[in-house]
Amino acid sequence: MDLAFTPEELAFRDEIRSWVKQNLPADISTKVLQAQRLTRDDMQRWAKILGKQGWLGYGWPKQFGGPGWTAVQKHLFEEECAMAGAPRIVPFGPVMVAPVIMAYGTPEQQKRFLPGIGSGEVWWSQGYSEPGSGSDLASVRTRAERQGDKYIVNGQKTWTTLGQFGDWMFNLVRTSTEGKPQTGISFLLIDMKSPGVSVRPIKLLDGEPEVNDVFFDNVEVPVENLIGEENKGWTYAKHLLSHERTNIADVNRAKRELERLKRIAKAEGLWGDQRFRDQIALLEVDIVALEMLVLRVLSAEKSGKNSLDIAGLLKIKGSEIQQRYTELMMLAAGPYSLPYIWEAMEAGWQGDQAAVAALKGFPGGEVANATLAPNYFNMRKTTIYGGSNEVQRNIVAQTVLG
Repeated sequence: MDLAFTPEELAFRDEIRSWVKQNLPADISTKVLQAQRLTRDDMQRWAKILGKQGWLGYGWPKQFGGPGWTAVQKHLFEEECAMAGAPRIVPFGPVMVAPVIMAYGTPEQQKRFLPGIGSGEVWWSQGYSEPGSGSDLASVRTRAERQGDKYIVNGQKTWTTLGQFGDWMFNLVRTSTEGKPQTGISFLLIDMKSPGVSVRPIKLLDGEPEVNDVFFDNVEVPVENLIGEENKGWTYAKHLLSHERTNIADVNRAKRELERLKRIAKAEGLWGDQRFRDQIALLEVDIVALEMLVLRVLSAEKSGKNSLDIAGLLKIKGSEIQQRYTELMMLAAGPYSLPYIWEAMEAGWQGDQAAVAALKGFPGGEVANATLAPNYFNMRKTTIYGGSNEVQRNIVAQTVLG
């Protein structure tokens, strides 16, 4: 196993670093580095910049309009974007549903849907979880009844991330109640502007309506929006979830936030506290270990060997790391991490102490860590979404131990 990058890969990294530096809007990177909230315009503006370059679908093969990069090149692209302060690519379109359409969609569906995803013009949402059907997706109850050349959809999806911005939504719907629960599920694409679709935001602990309830009341969906075969959606869902769980690991963002944690610890006078530095060191060891695990997978792919089937393990460790660095940031700032005023942060006087001082010339102080509380609250969800970590541990045990 060779984890060293080749000269060609290092040259590729330099190319990506230079391009991101020239094209990433400064106002967006400032928000990301200070952990301020991003608007729909912020996220889609960056998506369209990447789309124009042909890099929003950075994991896509050339035949579908992607760059055709190797696994290592994709990793380096993600790393350079994260370290520069680029927003995470909203994954539902380019990372999650696009591979399903490529693998199981018809040529007509690929021609219809992939260009809008790759350009960043069309915002996709995910319709998996339902009240009472989260990690147990086989129990979904949203019903799609076929009537001629259309399906009539009724039911509810919940925890739909950024669903208030969605143009289209991919859904698991029940088309049969015969046999095992998994055999009666289909994979359906729904236009969120269709009559009968309504979205109700759910305000989270951080004060943001990041997730939503989505209701379907006799929504008519053309049959040509069915991906693959009817009642075979469980197969397509598992294909998609492997992409989602790997994406959740997000080791490159963890590396960036580790540096932010160190800045906060130094600004708050805790860098000299040996016990606190021990906790940072333990976190850094785990981030390095996670990165090595990712690189092992990439090395296996590069050498033509079978890559490790460890999407669940990456999800477990990545999500736990995200929770730990937000917890340590809160501990470092103490009571100063508790208040947050979004309007004040957007005016430019709250945020990362070191970043604010460098960018605005403002001193640190009790308001400088105001983004820490909402980020801490927001990261509570990472060990639940994409399949709870408890369920993932069972899957890993069955896969590894038999």
